[in-house]
Amino acid sequence: MNGHVKSMSFQQFMEKATTLLSLLLVMAVDSSRTVAASSNQQCGNSLLQTLKLTRLVQKESVDLIKTYKASQGEMSELICKVSVNNVPDPNISGLEPSERLMSVYTHLQDFFPHLKRVYEQQTDLQSPTSPLLTDLNRVYASSRNLAALVNDFYHCLFPNLPVPEPAGGPTTLPPPQNVFQQKVYGCVVLKTYKELLSNVSRELRTLKSNVCRRRTQMNTLF
Repeated sequence: MNGHVKSMSFQQFMEKATTLLSLLLVMAVDSSRTVAASSNQQCGNSLLQTLKLTRLVQKESVDLIKTYKASQGEMSELICKVSVNNVPDPNISGLEPSERLMSVYTHLQDFFPHLKRVYEQQTDLQSPTSPLLTDLNRVYASSRNLAALVNDFYHCLFPNLPVPEPAGGPTTLPPPQNVFQQKVYGCVVLKTYKELLSNVSRELRTLKSNVCRRRTQMNTLF
């Protein structure tokens, strides 16, 4: 009888232990799903903010080119058709999403010295009250904010990946230029930068469709 009682007690103990273990596993899964859902929401919110600002800077860059042409005189259409060297490539590179997103960030950084140089040149060519200077300053400030958002989004999407060092050396600015060359250079920089922003917008939409959605699906499965 004592042996039977001991056997029953042990069986009851094991049943309770199994039930407790199952409960703990369920709680752990629920907790991981909550964390995953929070992570996905953060990913989506960060991407949405970055996309919104990209579209805003895109619009600002389109308006900026119109203002730039209007401020350069009668030869504005001609100077905007001339090609120059030393302007960064607007095309995004990389195979993996992390590489392409970091390419977005480094390309934005590459253009900052050029946008600053255009502003400095146009400060000498325009009156202090020129709307072109205001627009250039606005696009430059918005672009700095955009680069910061892209960097934050990268860390949100790839928290375990270090930020890679940018390829190549510092951005090469053109040597001293005459007035005509400055006007040409400014227009080429702004047109190329507008093209980069279009590529950035397209890249972010691709990430929205693939990366964040895939993470959501994977977390739903598990």
